[in-house]
Amino acid sequence: MRTKSNTQILILLFVGVLMAALDISIVGPAIPSIEKTVLMNQRDLSWIFSIYVLFNLVGISLMAKLSDFFGRRWIYLLSAVIFGAGSLVVASSHDITLLLVGRAIQGFGSSGIFPVAAAVVGDVFPVEKRGRALGLLGAVFAIAFMLGPFIAGVMLIYFSWNSLFLINLPVVVLLIVWGYFILPSKRMEEKIKFDSTGVILLGIILASYAVGINNIHADHFMESLTTLPVLPLLLLAGILTPILVILEKTTDVPVLDVKLFRSRQVLLVGFIAVGLGLFQSSIVFLPKMAVALFGVEPSRASFMLLPVVIAAAIGSPIGGRMVDKIGSRIIIFTGLLIATVALFLLSVVLKNIIFFYCAEGLLGLGLAIRASLSYIMLNEVSVKERASTQAVLLIFISLGQLTGSALVGALTSSVNKDVSGFGLAFLVMGILSFFLVIASFFLRSRKKELESHKIEG
Repeated sequence: MRTKSNTQILILLFVGVLMAALDISIVGPAIPSIEKTVLMNQRDLSWIFSIYVLFNLVGISLMAKLSDFFGRRWIYLLSAVIFGAGSLVVASSHDITLLLVGRAIQGFGSSGIFPVAAAVVGDVFPVEKRGRALGLLGAVFAIAFMLGPFIAGVMLIYFSWNSLFLINLPVVVLLIVWGYFILPSKRMEEKIKFDSTGVILLGIILASYAVGINNIHADHFMESLTTLPVLPLLLLAGILTPILVILEKTTDVPVLDVKLFRSRQVLLVGFIAVGLGLFQSSIVFLPKMAVALFGVEPSRASFMLLPVVIAAAIGSPIGGRMVDKIGSRIIIFTGLLIATVALFLLSVVLKNIIFFYCAEGLLGLGLAIRASLSYIMLNEVSVKERASTQAVLLIFISLGQLTGSALVGALTSSVNKDVSGFGLAFLVMGILSFFLVIASFFLRSRKKELESHKIEG
């Protein structure tokens, strides 16, 4: 495919992923405005965020597998349509039920946008240029984190909160029209075989785990683990997981190919992806740590996240380009090593703002390894499994984020709500990161990586 076409495709994918990512970060500043027109309590407030993530998790394996069957174009466009419909429902809502339904539809739509975008990169970009393309897509999340509050702040001065979601509609139209003409439409499978039982089981497992973890209270962590909204759901997820694994081993076209994890490369990426999610979740607690350390207002504390966000936005595309030149192992090893140093620095909890900003910047650089993980997964499977494998990677990262949020919340609340609780949380994260540094050393070298590519199978 011509370079010009590839550039257009990358821009299209970038815009789509940015749109879906913005609708995570843009909600926070809009909450006060939403509360003026929609009656809600604190629990409803958390679900505005959580239900988006939950339905993204539930739908991700289904939409990715459908794209492996029907081709990337149609599922990407379908996902954009669903996301646009959800945006319209949210913008039109005047009660919490309709608002949450709209957010759920948005989350389900985004479940096809994220993995299909990475799979398209594998389909149209040659091996030597995949890293930089994935790096640019990886930077989207950091860019969305910066742009979301800014866009919301400016628009809410002149318009109601509903307009934040209405602006998605022209973007969706652009994606549909533009994507129809330039996205690849080749079907990966002529004969459709679909693992509906696996999709349903995986959806139940992920939903049970996500809802259970979300209902854990950090202030009384151990007590809440045994409550009705938590323990039964976590047990259900634990019981169904081995059943799913057994079922998928005997299915011709599994939604979760467990045989893939016989590869040491993929197994290591899975562990590192969970760790990446864990460490990413710790970023959410940095503003609270800044308030405790420096006594700043919560509104200013949020802006104190800029070093980690900017470092991630810069580090991701640079890391992607470096993957193309020196391979994924050294990038992942170096990134995790930097993240480990940053986490240990944050565990010291010194009341020095320059020290705090430096640690944040190092953490942002260290966590910019997402593109490298996507790169490995693309190269470990045949073209027919690219989207579903990217979905697996995203699921691992999301599970890490959910688990990390509960873990850090519990640790920060365990030391009498003192600032030392943050030190304990980051110390534990640093130790975990150190073990992942060791694990990353066993990934394939660049030479072996090039020799083992299965890109056209």
